[in-house]
Amino acid sequence: MLYDIIKSSSFARLMENHVRDMLIYLFENDQNFGILCKIESVTFDPLLPKHLADEFRAMTLFFLAGYTFESARIDNDVLIFEAGFGQENIGSFVSVPLLSIVQVIIDDTPAFVNLALGHEQIAPANSEKNEGVQNSMSAFLSNPENQKFLKK
Repeated sequence: MLYDIIKSSSFARLMENHVRDMLIYLFENDQNFGILCKIESVTFDPLLPKHLADEFRAMTLFFLAGYTFESARIDNDVLIFEAGFGQENIGSFVSVPLLSIVQVIIDDTPAFVNLALGHEQIAPANSEKNEGVQNSMSAFLSNPENQKFLKK
């Protein structure tokens, strides 16, 4: 049952809204934080040199403080911030889809955990609802006794 919940797009939307609200709250309260995220979904502009990009692990922690925190914003469903990398402090804008954020960490403690599985692109809000209506209607019409309820 839990697996069915965490793989659903409606649950992914719930997690995305929750992380958005959490980040907005932290921004409004000037609270520095870290994000643990899936690096495969993160983009850098400009691209980082290969020797730096190769250093990232599948799950990477970014800590937003100082200028990185000040530069951060949420644009649509993406957290964007500017950070410097490596000894050269190479600047890049980092774009992190909200659903690729696995944890939000405050003072070494996870304050948010995203349990949604694999929903980098969320289906439109009504798609599951419409599918449920279709399934319900099919079940309703499969019973011959229900034919009397149909408008003619």
